[in-house]
Amino acid sequence: MSFEDIIYEEKNGAAWITINRPEKYNAFRAQTVEELIQAFHKAAWNKEIGVIVLTGAGEKAFCTGGDQSAHDGQYDGRGTIGLPVEELQSLIRDIPQPVIARVQGFAIGGGNVLATICDLTIASEKAQFGQVGPKVGSVDPGFGTAYLARVVGEKKAREIWYLNRRYTAVEAEKMGLVNTVVPHDKLDAEVEQWCAEILEKSPTAISIAKKSFNLDSENIRAISGMGMQALKLYYETDESREGVNAFNEKRKPDFRSKMK
Repeated sequence: MSFEDIIYEEKNGAAWITINRPEKYNAFRAQTVEELIQAFHKAAWNKEIGVIVLTGAGEKAFCTGGDQSAHDGQYDGRGTIGLPVEELQSLIRDIPQPVIARVQGFAIGGGNVLATICDLTIASEKAQFGQVGPKVGSVDPGFGTAYLARVVGEKKAREIWYLNRRYTAVEAEKMGLVNTVVPHDKLDAEVEQWCAEILEKSPTAISIAKKSFNLDSENIRAISGMGMQALKLYYETDESREGVNAFNEKRKPDFRSKMK
């Protein structure tokens, strides 16, 4: 299986999936999401793999969400919004192995959502988290909103989405978005240690535990499906396009002048 936008590795019973677009701060286009889906399927049904690590290439970013240069009213692939991100989000939840987000830099926008959905998140002290949707004419309804509220609480989740601030790794840990924060040069060792501990446990017991955790929030999948339909309609408005245009032109958006 050949990949262009990601790197797939298997080592010591763990699969490492790396978004390999550092020049784009590991933002994903449709092809990236398709390759991530393929990689997760490849790892999920390999009985030799007991844990999966999701990360980003380079030092600057884990993932910064959708690539705005590939977004013109719709992204450049399949799915409700031209980006099968809801399929990827569901897959991370559905596969039997725990998924660890290894966050070494920016986890912003859709990248923050991916880190939220992963079973566990281990962050470098240099990591930063946050949402930017309303700043660029977008939103991530479902797992990005309702499930985030399950993780950090309603008030904090609304703050994250309404204000679009960035949060340090320590702040993210305090709100429950991150499991642990370690010095930057200790990140890989910490991730490998967590992988080793998981690999000592019963795979079936862990799989049942994961499914039972997810069942409690399974209704959010339906919220996401409906939300993506609304998002598709929103992307076709001048208001949403103003966010994309302003981002690409490196200027402040004027959303209110575009409202109808």
